[in-house]
Amino acid sequence: MNPNRLEALRALLAREGLDAVVVTKYVNLHYFSGFRGDDTTLVVTQDHALLITDNRYTEQAQKQAPLYEIVEQKGGLLKKTAECLEKLGCQKVGFEGNAMLYNDHAALAAILPDVDFSKALTLDALRAVKDAEEIGCIRRACEIADKAFSDIVTFIRPGRTEIEVAARLEQVMRAAGSEKPSFDTIVASGLRGSMPHGTATEKVIEEGDFVTMDYGAKFQGYCSDITRTVCVGHATPRQREVYEAVLGTQKLVLSLIGPHKSCLAIDTASREYLARYDLAKYFGHGLGHSLGLEIHESPRLSRSCAPEDVLVPGNLITDEPGVYLPGWGGLRIEDTVLVTETGCERLTKSDKSLLELGC
Repeated sequence: MNPNRLEALRALLAREGLDAVVVTKYVNLHYFSGFRGDDTTLVVTQDHALLITDNRYTEQAQKQAPLYEIVEQKGGLLKKTAECLEKLGCQKVGFEGNAMLYNDHAALAAILPDVDFSKALTLDALRAVKDAEEIGCIRRACEIADKAFSDIVTFIRPGRTEIEVAARLEQVMRAAGSEKPSFDTIVASGLRGSMPHGTATEKVIEEGDFVTMDYGAKFQGYCSDITRTVCVGHATPRQREVYEAVLGTQKLVLSLIGPHKSCLAIDTASREYLARYDLAKYFGHGLGHSLGLEIHESPRLSRSCAPEDVLVPGNLITDEPGVYLPGWGGLRIEDTVLVTETGCERLTKSDKSLLELGC
């Protein structure tokens, strides 16, 4: 585990005037300590880093979190957490406002009536810039997803169901080293392609269908995210037209991603490009999102971005324009992209040209 992560957390404590923070969100437990178990809290001060857990996890924690003192609790996690805060003499303590349960916060406050436990923190922002270790894991997760795409284009044919396609993607990724899918695999074919998050069903894939597949692998806790749309059989002129519009948008965005680039401006450019084809009104979701230990993180490329929101080196961002036409279908093309010092690097490398399977 990179010690800079712990130092960044301590710098946040100093800026906020806090004696300690209690970390409870699973992905942040992993990020700040290296530990990958649950039923755990971290208590971090300027001089101490405690990982509090039970005897199911103490041996694992000793191996995975070498920068932490492992504290075994036997009478309740919150009780032991409070004991540690009291022992360390903490008077002002922060907590994860977007993660700690209300009842848990109330219980800690009741146990420690003389401690100011009112400062809610959002620690997720400290994960926005990925270090070399994280980028390596995401790169590997992308390679696994690419391997699954190379396989699935030989598997899809008329008569297969969407669920069979999703299962095959997940099977190949698991065999290639994925711990599990990054999220529920999306497979939407034919008319169902107009649903951006159409998870796989028993629908049978037919000749002439577009098949949109949005999926990802997890490697050492880190996600990848890719979407590809293929045609089963020959594409119609309208399918080619819409596909080329989305692909052109996706390539334009890739050319715009880089350090200090405005998130809002990139999103706006994507919609202006689709408007040339009278398709912008059929693109309703955000253009992209970061990812890492979670599949949706910040920064984002979206109409809701503030003008001052910009990309910086080390950000991961997806580039995923889509067009969804009710009664016709739809498609999306997505890559996972790393922002570099000089531009960007596409980490998902699967073919994006219109593939007509079986032709």
